Amino acid sequence: MTIAPEKTTVLVQLAFGDEWLSVCELSRLTPGRGVAALLPDGRQAAVFLDRAGRVHALDNTDPFTGAAVLSRGLMGSAQGRPFVASPLLKQRFDLETGRCLDDDEVAVRAYEVRTAA
Repeated sequence: MTIAPEKTTVLVQLAFGDEWLSVCELSRLTPGRGVAALLPDGRQAAVFLDRAGRVHALDNTDPFTGAAVLSRGLMGSAQGRPFVASPLLKQRFDLETGRCLDDDEVAVRAYEVRTAA
């Protein structure tokens, strides 16, 4: 008889109000890519796994166009700060703060993220 090893599922969770909302399994994320997650209030979050293994989440709506596309953007880093560039007009958003790196007056919401077993 063979005993199967325990398989632990690690979940990605976003701070949503006073609670933590599970949005997906960490294993479903691909380093360097984003996914969109539908939130209970109808908004979307763009969830990213960077190549260093850190998870980030921003509002998925590009404030320059109103389109829900940031999850499809290209990830990179500038001066040691991880960012996602919108696939439409290419503005870059800091993945930790949501601040637009190309326009100091614009930002998107950055969500607090954790992983939990």
